[in-house]
This record gives sequence, structure tokens and C-alpha cells, in this order.
Amino acid sequence: MAEIGIVHTQYFSLAEQGVESIVLESGVRFGPITVAFETYGKLNEDASNAILICHALSGDAHAAGYHERIGHKEGWWHAAIGPGKAFDTDKYFVVCSNVLGGCQGTTGPSSLDPATGKPYGVRFPVITIGDMVEVQFHLMRYLGISRWLAVAGGSMGGMQALEWALRYPKYVHASIVIASTGRLSPQSIAFNAVGRNAIISDPDWNGGDYYGKRVPEKGLSIARMIGHITYLSEHSMERKFGRKLQHKSEFSFDFSTEFAVESYLHHQGQKFVERFDANTYLYVTKAMDYFDVAQKYGKGNLKHAMARIQSRMLLLSFSSDWLFPPQQSQDLVDALAANRKDVTYFNIESSYGHDAFLLEVEKEEAIIQRFLDASGRLWKGGSR
Repeated sequence: MAEIGIVHTQYFSLAEQGVESIVLESGVRFGPITVAFETYGKLNEDASNAILICHALSGDAHAAGYHERIGHKEGWWHAAIGPGKAFDTDKYFVVCSNVLGGCQGTTGPSSLDPATGKPYGVRFPVITIGDMVEVQFHLMRYLGISRWLAVAGGSMGGMQALEWALRYPKYVHASIVIASTGRLSPQSIAFNAVGRNAIISDPDWNGGDYYGKRVPEKGLSIARMIGHITYLSEHSMERKFGRKLQHKSEFSFDFSTEFAVESYLHHQGQKFVERFDANTYLYVTKAMDYFDVAQKYGKGNLKHAMARIQSRMLLLSFSSDWLFPPQQSQDLVDALAANRKDVTYFNIESSYGHDAFLLEVEKEEAIIQRFLDASGRLWKGGSR
């Protein structure tokens, strides 16, 4: 099968459209804003084949292909985007942008504040999933797209896809929400809070002003280790690690890293420190905490909130996902069905936990392809 080749990141400033600033959901007016994005495939003449891919917490704009500047690194959803794949770039023009508050090219806490010439740090305003989508809306206009054929994403990306369908119902023909939720549970908020406290408690965090100095490596690494545990499942951890010791045959009777699972988590934490900004972790997890579509769009009633949606909806969950368990997707499906919306739902059997949306692409592929094909036919048939 052909692959997407070498790709590069593009940049767009909202000021290019005459938008010097936007009003965030907090009421704060903020700008200027630059957006980092990548595109794959070609936009057709009537711009009816455009798909927006939204990334999860630790993702970025590099969703597919091999990046020209970062060691030809493969995109985070490379297995799903490309010729003949779930998001077929022979048919569709696929766009992925780094979210507002990110640290991979889009304006975030590590960006320079033009008023001071220094990184924003915690002077960066608190943002929401809705604010991220607002910025993506301006990117859509910049690209000459009047309506998305589909908006899709997993985890936090699924939150954005759902927010698009609610915030801009006339601008989304289809929405694909994968391993996601309409609101964070208290348990998920608790995990995010512990991760943030690990960062803030690191002396090197320095009140968020660590740029050009020692970064809070320990705190960010611990936050990632905590988060990564929630992405796995008990079965996958048992199968992959069990109680195996790492390079040892007997207990050492000290507090060194002994078990294979400990070594794995330390490795994941260190890798994360090398590519992610600690302040971005604080802001993005807080945005996820605030996400609650029933409260925002239905005054606490999920059925009332889903009445706003006009797009076709595809929801996918995974049987072993305990971070965003299938019941949370089922709740959205029930609310959509109660409003007689066009909704399709699959709960996919998998032992990989929350990470399944990135690892079970073969199981997702046919479902997504059929859904997109049907959405395209309905678009051309006049159901817009």
C-alpha cells in the first residue's frame, strides 16, 4: 500500500484574516494566535472532501507521513491516515492542527508574549476545548473550507469532534468520536489533578517561569507516568509485564527500579519530558476537566444538549477502556437516539485499554471507511 511521504508543518496566524484576538470562554480576550498544522491529500474543487483530525492530550499536528525536520518521525496516527487507509488521502483532504495551548507550534504557554518578549508561562489564559475549536474554525476559513465533511478524533480529540458538532452544527457534516466522553468523570479529574500537582510541586517549575532554566523534569515525568497507567488495561499490563523483574533474578531489597512495569513507566516519563512542555500539560488537562457538554449546551441535561447536533455521528469505544469506559459513549448514543439523530455506535473488543484507539486501527478502519463513504454520498445527494 502506498504511504504518505515526507511532510512539513505549516503555520497560519489568525491576524492574516484580520482576527487580532478572540474572546475565550473565560471572558478573556487573547491574541495574537499562530496555528501549526499539516495537510494530507488534495482539496477538491467544491471543498467537499475536507476532514479535520483532532489530536489527544500529548499529540500534535504531525498526524501522518514522515516529518522532514524531526528525524523523519512517523505521524502519531500514521496507520489510520493515507492512501487506502481509514482516512483515505486518495479521496479526502485531511487536516490536523496543534491545539491552542499546545507546545508544538500553536500559541501556548511556551510561546513568546509580544508584550514582554518572554514566554507566557502561567500568564497564558486558562483555555477550554471550546476555545481550541474556535481557533480551528478560523483555520477552516483560512483553508477555504466552508464545511467539514467530517471531524474526527480520539480521547481529547474526540472531545473536540463532539464540541465541533455542538458549537458549529452547520459546519460539520459528520462527526467521529472515538474512545471519548461528553464529560470527565470525577476519577479522570482526580488523575489530572495528581499529575498537575506533581508538576507544580517540582521546585524547578518555579511558578511556571522555568524557560531558559532547569525544566521541571521530575514533575512532568511523574505526571506522564500517572497518565500512562490510565491508558493501559490490567490485562494488557499483565500480558506485557506480569511481575517480571527488569534485568534481575532476585529482589534487591531497596527502592531502585526493579519490576519491568516500573522501568517501562520511567522510560515513558523520560521520553515525554524530551518533547512536551510542563505548562502545556497543566493547561490542556484543565481544559479537559472543564469539558461537560450536558452542562454547557443542555443546562445539565445530555438529551437537551444533543438536540443541537445536525451532523451524522459515529461513536467508537473499546471494551477494556477504563479511562473513558464504553458506558460513557453509550450515554451519548442514548441521548442522540432519543433525539432521533443519525448515530452509529460500535463497542470494539480489545485488551489494550484506552490506547486501543491508536493500536486497533485495523478494527476501526472498515467502520470508518463505510461511515465516511456513506457521509460523502449523502453530501452529494443533497443532505447537507
